[in-house]
Amino acid sequence: MELLELFHQGGLVMYPLLLCSIIAIAILVERVRTYSAAKSNMDRLREEVPVLAAANNEKGLEELCAEDGGVAAEMLNAAIRRQTVKSKNAALQGAAGAIAGRLRSRLSYLETIVTLAPLLGLLGTVTGMISSFSVLSVSDGQPFAITGGVGEALIATATGLCVAIVALVIHSYLVHKQDGLITDMEEIGNVYMNAAVGVTTEEGAISAN
Repeated sequence: MELLELFHQGGLVMYPLLLCSIIAIAILVERVRTYSAAKSNMDRLREEVPVLAAANNEKGLEELCAEDGGVAAEMLNAAIRRQTVKSKNAALQGAAGAIAGRLRSRLSYLETIVTLAPLLGLLGTVTGMISSFSVLSVSDGQPFAITGGVGEALIATATGLCVAIVALVIHSYLVHKQDGLITDMEEIGNVYMNAAVGVTTEEGAISAN
């Protein structure tokens, strides 16, 4: 009940701040589930990709990628059927760019909330102070009416800062997870290309240069 009273005392800006906090938590839950599903078994990929690529076993690589189901395997799968080093590299880069775009999805909303929440809190501060000064301009006003406006200002400011801090922590955590997945893609791409270059050179499809 005390939290509910504080919420109402904070003024109208508390409603958009509540919406911002709900959006931030929803993005956290959705992105954590997405990133967990996108994680590859890196130990298995590091071990099996070079062997299969060196043997030019395209079917084996495709089966490995299908079983893994992560973004690193998804990126790798885009280059398996390409015949030249240049086309393989282009396919890896194209797939990596598309996947990275998916991984960054919705993170910009958190950046907006980090900026917007303190501004909403500041707006609540201004409206609360306006209420206080409007009481001062009324003769024989209630003695405790001024504190209502000051309380609204302080509650709105504190809430805006809290929402911004939480959104910033969530954003930093998700960016860290995203960077880890992108690093995995880069590593497996390099592992595959190092093995594939030797195969294509031996077969005369294209020189290593």
